[in-house]
Amino acid sequence: MFIRPAPKSAKAQVKFLLTRAKGLAKALAERLGVSRRTVDCYSAGTTTTQQKRLRAALVEATESEWKPQVRAQVCAAAVTSRGMMVDVTAFFGFTCKGSSDDGRERQVATEVAPTYVKQILERQEAGATEKDLHPIVAEAITESYFTEWGTRAHGLRADFT
Repeated sequence: MFIRPAPKSAKAQVKFLLTRAKGLAKALAERLGVSRRTVDCYSAGTTTTQQKRLRAALVEATESEWKPQVRAQVCAAAVTSRGMMVDVTAFFGFTCKGSSDDGRERQVATEVAPTYVKQILERQEAGATEKDLHPIVAEAITESYFTEWGTRAHGLRADFT
């Protein structure tokens, strides 16, 4: 959603971290707590067995360096003015009495207001699961897609089940 994913292989992670360290293998080795030779072997891809402690340090260092400013800027813009697009495939059915309409699968792509984006991002940062976010997303989709920002279908409510 925000940016490309961080490098996954150890070789790619070391190369990325070396660019952040301005090519100084010694500085990267000190940061990771290994020898310079180990950093050289990883960047060349000649290491066949990986150290568990080093692997964890590589993942942590890469994640902390991987475009945090870009993500922060995109989140700030989405929360303040721009909002974001939500694209869901959902099965829509009706629960009113006497309805003869059968439910059906639909793809909905709609813009979500910044107020909902803020709630979604805050809960994600707090560790909410996707299922925990369903009520907020359902409310946001109801407002933007079904009621068109309050201009029609007053009183309609959507639930993710």
